[in-house]
Amino acid sequence: MPLDLSEIDAAIHAPARLAIMALLASGDELDFVRLRERLGLTDGNLASHLRRLEEAGYVECTKGFAGRRPRTAYRILPRGRQAFERHVASLERILRAAPGEPPH
Repeated sequence: MPLDLSEIDAAIHAPARLAIMALLASGDELDFVRLRERLGLTDGNLASHLRRLEEAGYVECTKGFAGRRPRTAYRILPRGRQAFERHVASLERILRAAPGEPPH
């Protein structure tokens, strides 16, 4: 029987975007610097992944200042949280269906 890959979300599935979504799903919001530090990505690479998630309607960017310093922060949107949960559930189903499934 073929595995159901229909709920694998291409916007989330890239490793960096999956990690971004996981970090944002676990809290309120994170600023760009914190995301960069946690993920070990370059500014350009992180910005590219965040832009893709914004275009999908999964995350929102807010710009402001912390004192005199510019601050760019990101938070997951309800649509993004739902997509992330569907994606993770789909990955779990695929892993459970694979031979040699680890015990729960």
